[in-house]
Amino acid sequence: MKRGFPLAIQKLADRVTARLGFSCAFALVALISTAPLYAEEPPTLLIMGDSLSAAYGIEQDQGWVTLLAERLEDDAQVVNASISGETTSGGAQRFADIIGQQQPDIVLLELGGNDGLRGLPPAQMRANLATMIEQSQQADAEVLLLGIDIPPNYGQAYRDAFTGVYHSLAEEYDLSLVPFLLEDIALNKQLMQSDGIHPTAEAQPIILDNVWPALEPMLEETYQASSQ
Repeated sequence: MKRGFPLAIQKLADRVTARLGFSCAFALVALISTAPLYAEEPPTLLIMGDSLSAAYGIEQDQGWVTLLAERLEDDAQVVNASISGETTSGGAQRFADIIGQQQPDIVLLELGGNDGLRGLPPAQMRANLATMIEQSQQADAEVLLLGIDIPPNYGQAYRDAFTGVYHSLAEEYDLSLVPFLLEDIALNKQLMQSDGIHPTAEAQPIILDNVWPALEPMLEETYQASSQ
């Protein structure tokens, strides 16, 4: 993330010495040396999610991922690889290529909701998420796990097993976790679309506010690491 340029300073000083003399060259080098020695490249954030992160049913620029990019401005590059309807299996199949291309510093992993809605085995969901987590860590990327819940009609035992996947993964891999991405949204009909599954445009800033407390310290650590 750091790009050095002391050699460029030396070459410039050599040219000035040849034309103007040693004293002018010395003054130039002293002036430039007070500037940072490195030009920082902003960190890359990869959002790997489903319709909740793909702005389903609303304008793309209203989605919480776009709002995140706007909040960060030039302080980070935000790459949204989310696809509506994506399962953890589909995400795991394409994840290696995406992380290889983007080389993110932080991965926001928001998958599992469609597994739950389809009643897929939580153990399968866990294995797929674990694969993506391990691939992220092998690529030196930090992972923020964004959890989700499913409706009560799926039964309490299944819901407990489903939500437990996120907590157990966060503990096993020492990850930051947002337990429920739609906190303060899912039970408010005014913030949910008519399908009762997808949040409205008005809910998107709240989603970002749910993510930000966990994401902000990760960004600060990334900035500090890149400046050392």
